[in-house]
Amino acid sequence: MKLQYASFLLPLYPDSSEQEDLNRFLRRYRIVQTRKELVSTEGVSHWALLVEYLDTQAKGSSSEPVKGKVDYKEILEAGDFSLFSKLREIRKKLAEENGLPVYAVCTNEQLAEMAKRRPANLSECMKIEGIGQGKAEKYVPAFLECIKGERGETQPPAL
Repeated sequence: MKLQYASFLLPLYPDSSEQEDLNRFLRRYRIVQTRKELVSTEGVSHWALLVEYLDTQAKGSSSEPVKGKVDYKEILEAGDFSLFSKLREIRKKLAEENGLPVYAVCTNEQLAEMAKRRPANLSECMKIEGIGQGKAEKYVPAFLECIKGERGETQPPAL
């Protein structure tokens, strides 16, 4: 398995051939993350998409969709995977305390982004897709404490 990137430029009008190309691509590969941005080229607005995906296609099976889970140990660097594992433990504890499924606290994709980016505050965490104000205020402080510990930062003494 190898982490790959693909980019797409989609016109804003519906039912374009580019949209169908993107949808075919998304069905074909195991998607890790997508990023999108509204751009204007020559006065025409488009969505620019960057798709991170795992190239797991076996030769000769190009029409079969890929199923299964993303192996984060394979796509994250060793230090990032170690932090990712710690963040998953915190997520599990938060989910149990709040009576929620773990994915309602944060998805694996969001935790992997935290492990890669190592945000220092709530606003940096909110730049990760799917983490809004509510989730950031309720759950992210516990993750930030873990990230600070990984960076060797310490809390100022309580007065």
